[in-house]
Amino acid sequence: MKKIFIINGGQKFEQSGGRFNETLTRISSDFFKDKEGFEVKTTDINESYRPKEEAEKFVWADVVIYHMPVWWFQIPHKLKEYLDHVLEHGKVYGGDGRSSANPAINYGTGGLLQGKKYMVTTSWNAPKEAFTLPGEFFGQKSVDEGILFGFHRMNAFIGMEALEGIHFHDIVKNGNVERDMAAYKAHLEKVFSPIKSLVLKD
Repeated sequence: MKKIFIINGGQKFEQSGGRFNETLTRISSDFFKDKEGFEVKTTDINESYRPKEEAEKFVWADVVIYHMPVWWFQIPHKLKEYLDHVLEHGKVYGGDGRSSANPAINYGTGGLLQGKKYMVTTSWNAPKEAFTLPGEFFGQKSVDEGILFGFHRMNAFIGMEALEGIHFHDIVKNGNVERDMAAYKAHLEKVFSPIKSLVLKD
C-alpha cells in the first residue's frame, strides 16, 4: 500500500476563488482512490488544521503532492504559514545535518523524511513562453530552476526527493480548464503507473 498525502495550497483570496487547484486536488484524490494499492489523505490550507497532526501526515506519507498557484512570484502566504507551522516539528525537521565539530559541511542533510517523494503543480497567469523564449521575463529559467528553487530546497532539507511536476500557464487570460485537466490526468498516469506496478508487487 502506497500512502499519498495531497495538499490543496490554492488559497482563496479576493479575486482568487481557488477553484483551479480545488479541481486538481479532487482529480488527484480520485485518481488514487480509484486504483488498487493506494491510500489517500488530504489537507486544504483554507480550513483549520492542527500543525502536529499535519506533521504526522508528512511522516505517514510515501508521496506528498502540493497543488498551488504562484502569487507575486512566491507561494501563497497561507501555504507558507502552513509549512512554517508544520515543518518545525521534530518528526519532520531533525536539524540541519551539521555537527558543531565540523559546521561547514553536511548542511541540509538532517531531514527525517528520507526516502519519501513529493510532486508539485503550479498555476500561473504567465504564459509558458515567458520562461522559454530569449529576452522574455524569466530569462529562460524554468519554473523549477527559478521561482521554485527555494521550495525544492525546502523539500530536500526535510529529506524528500522530487518527482516530475507539472505547471499550468496562462490560465487567467487564455485558460482552458478541460485541456489542463486532461494534461494533468495524463501526467498522473505517467508518473505513478510505475509506482503502481511496484505497489502491486509488494
